Amino acid sequence: MDKHEQFNLEVQNSIKQIALDTDLQALSRIWIREAAHYKWEYNFTWLGRPIIQFPGDVFAMQELIWKVKPDLIIETGIAHGGSLIFSASMLALLDYCDTNRQNIERKVLGIDIEIRSHNRVAIQSHPLANRIEILEGSSVNPDIIKQVSERASFAKRVMVFLDSNHSHNHVLLELEAYGKIVTPSSYCIVLDTGIEDMPPGSFPDRPWGKGDNPKTAVWEFLKNHPEFEIDKSIQHKLLITAAPDGYLRKKY
Repeated sequence: MDKHEQFNLEVQNSIKQIALDTDLQALSRIWIREAAHYKWEYNFTWLGRPIIQFPGDVFAMQELIWKVKPDLIIETGIAHGGSLIFSASMLALLDYCDTNRQNIERKVLGIDIEIRSHNRVAIQSHPLANRIEILEGSSVNPDIIKQVSERASFAKRVMVFLDSNHSHNHVLLELEAYGKIVTPSSYCIVLDTGIEDMPPGSFPDRPWGKGDNPKTAVWEFLKNHPEFEIDKSIQHKLLITAAPDGYLRKKY
């Protein structure tokens, strides 16, 4: 075994030990609960745009993008556009590092029911804007789904991030629609599944909460979709994540 293999084995063993440490995992949930009072995830930007994600999840997404090497990333929920810029930058790096590709640029497709004008202007004026396409409309609207499916038909590898309306029914509809588009060995990442782990009443002004959120939608979806599995190794190694049970790997 060479040094690289030995290092990787040590990392995997460490992740397995973390998975068994229920006290450490509980402490992580407490930390997330307390940090939520300050909207901690709002504190970060990616190449100039607010990304509104936990830094660890961004790191995990980077690892998966490098591993899968998608031609297309589909994102539901745009907000300030930081996640779109992140995905576009990662795809640009893949193109830069891929010496076998010629005149083919990987793209990111963002969908949101309402894109505020100042956010649209900021996204469209960003240096990576040529890699980004935006669709305005509900992510579960049949016409939007049709448009996305048509664009995805030209891609060999597709990855999906779901981060729009966090209610159970909406996310379940998204999973049914976009799960079909995810290619085998790629991922559908469902954000904010951690809502299920927050105390009841944590979201009084939102149509979601404990028992009605992305995690409950994931659990319901997996009952009838054995082609997907939760990659729990990701949440175990991150500990601080907004997406427990939300990293879904498509097996076939």
